Amino acid sequence: MKFSPLVQRISGEGADAWLTHYEACAARDRGEDVIILSVGDPDLDTPPAVVDKAIEQLRAGDTHYSPASGRLAVRAAIAAHHSKRTGQNATADNVVFLSGAQNALFVTSLCVAGAGDEIISFDPMYPTYPATLQVGGAQLVRAPTTANFRPDIAALASLINANTRAIAWATPNNPSGVILHEEELEAIGFLAEQHDLWLISDEVYAGLAPDGHIPSLASRLPERVITLGSLSKSHAMTGWRAGWLVGPRQLTIHAESLVMCMLFGAPGFVQEAAITALAIAPVAERRIRDYCDLRRARIVAQLAGTPGIRAVVPEAGMFMLVDVRATGLSGYGFMRALYESEHVSVLDGAAFGRETAGFVRICFATDEVSLATGCERIRRFCGTM
Repeated sequence: MKFSPLVQRISGEGADAWLTHYEACAARDRGEDVIILSVGDPDLDTPPAVVDKAIEQLRAGDTHYSPASGRLAVRAAIAAHHSKRTGQNATADNVVFLSGAQNALFVTSLCVAGAGDEIISFDPMYPTYPATLQVGGAQLVRAPTTANFRPDIAALASLINANTRAIAWATPNNPSGVILHEEELEAIGFLAEQHDLWLISDEVYAGLAPDGHIPSLASRLPERVITLGSLSKSHAMTGWRAGWLVGPRQLTIHAESLVMCMLFGAPGFVQEAAITALAIAPVAERRIRDYCDLRRARIVAQLAGTPGIRAVVPEAGMFMLVDVRATGLSGYGFMRALYESEHVSVLDGAAFGRETAGFVRICFATDEVSLATGCERIRRFCGTM
């Protein structure tokens, strides 16, 4: 039997990097002594009020079909949350509620680019970005960054051509933790106006930025900016699959058509719980910021002076890149050797692109005992080289 080449095409170049993570998860499930620092799923529970709302809705029979683009109430709550954060005057008509920000990016990419088109995104990027951005037949063009992973605007400008349809980025970035500055965004916005481009801003980690605020182009260029958001990281709701896109009305109309034939509608009880989550966003976001700030400080202190590695302290988020080139190992080699020797799972930086080959990504959003033990094992591993 023959299969479509689509699945193979969208599997992603960084897929192999996850094999060590899956191996570690399987070992943990068998009761083995492993430390998993390879995935961003904090050891925090979803806020009780959110859980209580979902249970209340379930018991009330909220288990039927819901509108494909999301209920009006949840879209209005997202619009208000987005407007407060960005200054954009968004309404429910600018919002589509989806099962996670990954699906929001998937739908957005299909709406703005197709076969023969190009989407530019900054290296490094989350490993599923290439597959997601190229699913409709568009080509991903990787824009290089500077030595400290900031956008290289001149290089970006040189990559734009007649086939370019959009520029996409994540701020704060995963894996680097870089937050795009006002000046950088203004330069990107100028290029978009000059070449009539869409701008796709993944702001899933925005609530983890200092004071929960990041610069945004949404208010200045509402007709071309598409903002992606989620409750996964800010509210410890990774398994709830609650995300969205905010964009101009003509974009959301196209997105609604796609959702009708692909994802249809998210569960109603999840949408109602999301409204509760958005109502307590300031408190929930402060909780995860404090949590990450404490653990970031601890991992930086605990790995300081470790031979052969250099930590790149992030501006925000729950990940830290570590340069391992001085050990003589590639990122992949370090990841595999560390796991085989010390049973600590991290992620190969090459999965995120060329700019982070020779690095590994460590997630510090875990319990303090696991973090301390993981750091001790990393120091021991590096000391034997």
